[in-house]
Amino acid sequence: MKVENAVVVITGAANGIGYALAKRFKAEGARGIAVADVDAGKLAAAAKEIGALGFVCDVAREQDIQRVVRETEMALGPIDLFCSNAGIGLADPDPKNAASASNADFERSWNIHVMAHVYAARALLPQMIARGSGYFLNTVSAAGLLSQIGSATYSASKHGAIGFAECLAVTHRDHGIKVSVLCPQAVRTAMIGNEPEKGSASVDGIISPEEVAEAVINGLAAERFLILPHPVVAGYMQRKAADYDRWLGGMAKLRRRLQQ
Repeated sequence: MKVENAVVVITGAANGIGYALAKRFKAEGARGIAVADVDAGKLAAAAKEIGALGFVCDVAREQDIQRVVRETEMALGPIDLFCSNAGIGLADPDPKNAASASNADFERSWNIHVMAHVYAARALLPQMIARGSGYFLNTVSAAGLLSQIGSATYSASKHGAIGFAECLAVTHRDHGIKVSVLCPQAVRTAMIGNEPEKGSASVDGIISPEEVAEAVINGLAAERFLILPHPVVAGYMQRKAADYDRWLGGMAKLRRRLQQ
């Protein structure tokens, strides 16, 4: 897929990866861009700079996503590419207890990282199926393919996001609908915190949102399901599949090292 002349929606677009995507899509010649975020102030500034429609939106609320889709299509026409990008990072309250997060934290993570993707698909699939085209770019994380040390809520919900994206891709391939999952490791955004060098973010290097956007443009052009801004992730996946027990042992060793 080429972004040129496309109508694109990006959630979580007031900063970080979403903001970088919106700027890059504009540079690539997108015909129309809509940006959505819960942060009204930063959203307004981003929308003005990019020349995009701006929507205050909580992606955990299905009615918010329906409104974004409806009003974008009324203003700009059919949506060609929906980037479900919003996310949150919640650390385990007790790093020595994988079940220490509250029900509310698990539910919030699930709603933002999985159900938001479901809501976008529900809102767009009927018209995409009718015209035989459309594209979903779901920002997941390498944590969805591997794991996330120190955050069971993040790891579990990102695995769920991969599962839904696979179902979306398999079920609607013959309808002409494409799906990609964006799975970076550490990106220099607010999510990795103030001291990334002390955590798992430091393991394979921290890249910029602009580098992620470049990987997205290349991945969309090739229509690859997996977009991996950190190519090393592919090797980790192969090791995990080849010997799951050894991989778990290696992750436990990494956890011990990071906690020193």
